[in-house]
Amino acid sequence: MALEHLTKQTFLDKVFNFEVNKEWKFEGELPAIIDFYADWCGPCKMVAPILEELSAEYAGKINIYKIDTEAEQELAAAFNIRSIPSMLFIPKSGQPQMAVGALPKDALKNAIAEVLLSEQN
Repeated sequence: MALEHLTKQTFLDKVFNFEVNKEWKFEGELPAIIDFYADWCGPCKMVAPILEELSAEYAGKINIYKIDTEAEQELAAAFNIRSIPSMLFIPKSGQPQMAVGALPKDALKNAIAEVLLSEQN
């Protein structure tokens, strides 16, 4: 299953409309992970197939999005992305949490269980 790449407009519609809301207000139906990446980033390329596996494994439970920091510099700036890969874990309610670096699959699964799905169990 291909991961959805977000543009600024789809981000505003599906995740957070920071042009309207000053306080965090998640617009999505399902908890989400956003992978901030760049095509030239080696660790990003290592994480990409893991995220695709997780996307299939958690289909219907979470959404996994990708944002190209080169193409969407305004979004990268809005989240103070300084190094990539950076992943934003967004629970259905509550504040999002940022993780920086190429996380292994078990660490991602732990974050999904603890941050994204804990309130739904």
